Amino acid sequence: MTQIVGVDVGGTFTDLVLFDTETESVKIAKVPSTPENQAFGVMQALESAGATMETLSTVIHGTTITTNALLERKISRVGLITTQGFRDVLELGRRTRPKPYGMTGSFECIIPRELRLEVRERVDCDGEIVEELNEADVRKAVEQLLESGVEAVIIHFLHSYKNDIHERKTEEIVKKLWPNPFITRGSALVSEFREYERGTTAAINAAIQPVLHRYIERLQQKLKEGGYSRDLLVMQGNGGTVSSRIVSTDAVKTVMSGPASGVMAAAYTASKSGFDRVVTYDMGGTSCDVGLIVNGIPQVTSELEIEYAMPIHVPMVDVHTIGAGGGSLAWVNDAGLLQVGPESAGAQPGPICYGRGGQKPTITDANLVLGRLNPDALLSVDNPVSLETVRELMQEQVGAQLGLEDAEATAAAIMQIANMNMGGALRLVSLARGHDPRDFALFAFGGAGPLHAVALAKELGIPKVLVPMRPGITNAVGCVVADVRHDYVNSINVPLALAEMDQVDAIFTAQIEAGKTIIESEGVEIQKLIIIHDVDMQFQGQTHILNFPVQNTKLTRESLQTAFEKAYWNRFEVELPEIRAVLVNLHTAVIGRRKPVPLTSLISTTEQKAQIEDCKTGIRQVWFESGWKETPIYKRESLSLKASFKGPAIIEQFDTTIIVEPENQVEVDLDGNLIISL
Repeated sequence: MTQIVGVDVGGTFTDLVLFDTETESVKIAKVPSTPENQAFGVMQALESAGATMETLSTVIHGTTITTNALLERKISRVGLITTQGFRDVLELGRRTRPKPYGMTGSFECIIPRELRLEVRERVDCDGEIVEELNEADVRKAVEQLLESGVEAVIIHFLHSYKNDIHERKTEEIVKKLWPNPFITRGSALVSEFREYERGTTAAINAAIQPVLHRYIERLQQKLKEGGYSRDLLVMQGNGGTVSSRIVSTDAVKTVMSGPASGVMAAAYTASKSGFDRVVTYDMGGTSCDVGLIVNGIPQVTSELEIEYAMPIHVPMVDVHTIGAGGGSLAWVNDAGLLQVGPESAGAQPGPICYGRGGQKPTITDANLVLGRLNPDALLSVDNPVSLETVRELMQEQVGAQLGLEDAEATAAAIMQIANMNMGGALRLVSLARGHDPRDFALFAFGGAGPLHAVALAKELGIPKVLVPMRPGITNAVGCVVADVRHDYVNSINVPLALAEMDQVDAIFTAQIEAGKTIIESEGVEIQKLIIIHDVDMQFQGQTHILNFPVQNTKLTRESLQTAFEKAYWNRFEVELPEIRAVLVNLHTAVIGRRKPVPLTSLISTTEQKAQIEDCKTGIRQVWFESGWKETPIYKRESLSLKASFKGPAIIEQFDTTIIVEPENQVEVDLDGNLIISL
């Protein structure tokens, strides 16, 4: 028996999907997350799905443990060993301000100044040794950090991307003295120029390394106690998976693990439905994540800034996150204006309607008041709260302060503000990057995404909305369909006219071999190996870097110049042939493609009805922008493949509710996905 489990931990719910590839059957589970220890939620989800631990072949896990640790500053105490005179680089940064147009804001470096220690050594920008490494300085620094109670250490020297000999020597010394494996060598993690970004990435890795290591150990122990004896795979922010045996080494690569899994599921599902240009829209209980898929490939960036002065320069799926989820709080600010989010009610106490003690209105509560949600079908509600109670609290805390006549008007205002915020996020990943939303479909998932998808698509002019068969567990599905992936980057940073093409080929070849070696060591079964190359280039004197793909390692200066000018034109519609180009970075992604998972197994055929009318479960009044309308309610599991009908409609299923506005056309494709045409 071959059973594959994908489990994704969100801010509010832990989602799990169990595929049996032999019987093509599926089991799903959705349980409240356990922020105090995410492993508890994972085990509860496995139990809820009825998983037989001994028969599981693979468990793939998407986690927010590292992201949360960073955002909440629940990180380990770390120390830095760096080049003499450069201990303050991480604090000086790029001399920007937390609030560019204000005089307030603060910044606290994740490594206190007293734990940033200097040693005598120097390598110049060409990689030449100017001053030999003082090994006595290194030993003294290690002793000082250990006495200060430091758990993890970073080795980060100037220009080590050009010549890492001093970092390697220092690492050898540190390993002999350090009591644990939490040692991060900056150039090994990110071998590119820009000492600030490289150093910050290394510092973040060290700060979350012990946190991730302890969590994975706890989870593996729980799985072992339950009878699971195989390796655990962990989602990375680049959309690939990595063995739990080595995941904590490059812990920073698991930041954005959760959002990445959703985008991978969207790319996999949409391509099977014939959509290769997709805006992804994942709205959960705490946040909203949006991304872009072009030609079936999720967009990846190496310049993520998770918060102010915290840039991470490792490849990650390009996802923009805002604080707009089902649990986002609605409130009136000091200026008397309605705001929705970013504060969230979270899993505890949650929205008012969850009955866990929440007293502040949320987006979920607004949907309930407007008839969009069935009060009798809310997930994980043990002590239901009456609709009248939700109405009273919403009007008391928000509506009365805004001068709105009733709870329905208040809920409508909350919806409009929430949609405006999410629409802005969608514009950032499409219009702001030169893409026309009309050329894309909107892939809506997450427990709350399909509630708002049509309204957002209408606002941006997106012609179609695609809702997968199991939108509430799409991130968990993404864990199952994700491939094994490892990314590499090396800086060249020379004018293109002076670049040695043989050196470029050699770097690409070394990156490929490194990826192949580590994938083989992981022992994960793969069907084929895929190699993707891309380069970073810029015009001389610029700071902005433009990334574009290349087809192979055998490049010429002429082909690179042509490709760069084409990419520049596509992005800015400007020709600057007279300005010399600079070859900055070389990237390689080594991807191990795993066996495909049949999405049709997510379809429940036993409940399907031949006639649309037989799928109807009731009728209720529902608010739309055009006003209140009597709206039929359909059970999604009852909709047959190729079914077609017009809105208005509400489609309910176990893990979400889908809103179809008046005159929208709904069709069900052969994979069970809903295609809503505006």
